[in-house]
Amino acid sequence: MGFIRDQQIRFAAGLLRRQYDKQGVPLPADKELNRQAAAVVDQAHGIARNRGSNLLAILKDLVADIRRP
Repeated sequence: MGFIRDQQIRFAAGLLRRQYDKQGVPLPADKELNRQAAAVVDQAHGIARNRGSNLLAILKDLVADIRRP
């Protein structure tokens, strides 16, 4: 993986951690959290490619939607 993609995954993992804390849900193992973050980044890249939107804004929206009741 490239440097930028690694940074995007780290950013998404941080957003996921914050979202889990906010919802009061226990954090998954680091490996699982990184897998989820990579999946979110892949989704965000696909959306950005189709819509031409800002990747960081898409990441934030996707993470916010993950645990919304």
